[in-house]
Amino acid sequence: MALDNQWGPRRWAQNGSVRLAFDQFRPELGGEPLLIATGLGVDRHAVPDGFCEQLADHGFAVVRYDQRDGGESTHLPPTAVRNPIAALLAKRGETYTAEDMADDAIAVIDELDWSSAHVLGVSLGGALAQRVALRHPDRVRSLTSVAAVPGDVAGLRTFRYIRLRTLSKFARLRFPDTREGGIEAGLAVARLVTSPRREFDEAEMRARLESNPDPGMHDQQAQSRQVGARWSGPPITAITQPTLVVHGEDDPLIKPEAAHAITARIPGSRMLILPEAGHELPAHAWKPLAAAIRELADTTTCARSRTLSSTDRLGRSHLFTHDQRHAITEGTDHRYSRGTRCPRVLPWSSRP
Repeated sequence: MALDNQWGPRRWAQNGSVRLAFDQFRPELGGEPLLIATGLGVDRHAVPDGFCEQLADHGFAVVRYDQRDGGESTHLPPTAVRNPIAALLAKRGETYTAEDMADDAIAVIDELDWSSAHVLGVSLGGALAQRVALRHPDRVRSLTSVAAVPGDVAGLRTFRYIRLRTLSKFARLRFPDTREGGIEAGLAVARLVTSPRREFDEAEMRARLESNPDPGMHDQQAQSRQVGARWSGPPITAITQPTLVVHGEDDPLIKPEAAHAITARIPGSRMLILPEAGHELPAHAWKPLAAAIRELADTTTCARSRTLSSTDRLGRSHLFTHDQRHAITEGTDHRYSRGTRCPRVLPWSSRP
């Protein structure tokens, strides 16, 4: 069976006047609840099916949803700010808050009748996942933040983590509001965010986009409303859930320093650097990332930090705790931070 035929029916959750579209990968499998929040402007189909299959193989019930102003979820009316860069610089959002967006995730969890869930967010979804953990701590079992900035930064402080040259290229993209325009926009965005150390497979990407021509790729008004939503809650230092911070080694949009900053500020968090990965989830990263999320879920009772280094099939995946003083060198199969008594070894560690 093709993976795109293994998704359950589209369902709807409601948060006030906002309706949120979501679906579940092979719902008959069951498993531990895991909710995926997508990135800026894109719909839920942007999450690779192969990655979701890996998560399901690790025992998760995988649900993805369209954030407000994305995909099939409610799109809000236009505002005066129609450029994502201008929206980042604005003092406050004009339409809704980051708290509203965090509550959207909980609305989906409620509709699924889940008491809590592991939460995974990519790009803007990563910042949102951090905020969900802060605003609804009893509903989040573990947090995985991928390719994101710290969830409590805004305005000019955000720019320290963004590669402005790539951002300016995004700002210059212009495509017609047609099906073909959506495909061409998707191709342009994919070229910009792919690791420069991997060859861009245009034919494969075009095939994916033709099955899902997402207009959100070039809807700058919707993107402006999303990125302009301001967070007024506590800092990410207040996150208490087991946390994995993931970043592509070659991310051309968000600097890896963002992952270091998040890991340094969330107590007990761990960081996984994906080799030859940009601002994306390439196929070679699916297996180690799914294994890392499984291990995170399995060790929720281990509160203290530990330091591990690992070698994946490419030989360069690194995992560190938030205490960078104890980070160890690449190639060691496993080692714990001082004082740590966690008994398990992460499944992607080298075994003697």
